[in-house]
Amino acid sequence: MRIATWNINSVRLRLPQVLKFIEEQGIDIICLQETKTPNEYFPTEEFKKIGMIHQYFRGEKSYNGVAILSKVEFSNEQYIDWCMKNDTRHVSVKLKDGTEIHNFYIPAGGDEPDIVINPKFEHKMSFLNEIKNYFSTNIKNQKILVGDLNIAPLENDVWSHKQLLNVVSHTPLETETLLEIINTGEWADVMREFVPTNQKLYSWWSYRNRNWEISNRGRRLDHVWVSKKLLSSVRSGIIYKETRSWERPSDHVPIIIDIDI
Repeated sequence: MRIATWNINSVRLRLPQVLKFIEEQGIDIICLQETKTPNEYFPTEEFKKIGMIHQYFRGEKSYNGVAILSKVEFSNEQYIDWCMKNDTRHVSVKLKDGTEIHNFYIPAGGDEPDIVINPKFEHKMSFLNEIKNYFSTNIKNQKILVGDLNIAPLENDVWSHKQLLNVVSHTPLETETLLEIINTGEWADVMREFVPTNQKLYSWWSYRNRNWEISNRGRRLDHVWVSKKLLSSVRSGIIYKETRSWERPSDHVPIIIDIDI
């Protein structure tokens, strides 16, 4: 089974790109973030035409929004209202073999990494701590967690560790919390199983960099984790950088894993 995750930064604006990616890469399940559209305007029929007939999504106008689209049947569609914000940042489903898939769009956190003076950063840290508590007590089931987690946890997940230590997405408070979630939830960080931690690895490049490929000032904000018991079933993991060069691209690129399920 081929599973992908992608912060598409408006599914309606970039629908042709998503359809092209799914068909060219033979994706069986795709998890999207920042769909930025209410449910009634989600392009359901366009995805059904290419075989993504099983769909679960939650959206709102202009912000957030997550979706799981699949060629294979799933059940038990759920979401958790993290931090009681009533926003659309999480959906989960269960595959036939019982594997849960959780799709997250974690808050970006604003500009100032201080929970006292920045409500957006406080929201982000509260969100992360709720996730940590939830998965540390729910570790028995086979699970896959994907999404834009808005944190680059390791030194080589950013273009400059020293210069970004006080920049939201790579501060010690965020990175340590994310690594705690991985450890207490018994997760495996799939991409770092295939790419050693001493190598640079990014999934996001700012729109501010006109030539993103030459400057290569990226961050690894997008992730795929699997329960440790599932890790032996993962055959490959790649960050598909090609989409960043497409016309009017998302600033994030997809991650693809092949897994025996």
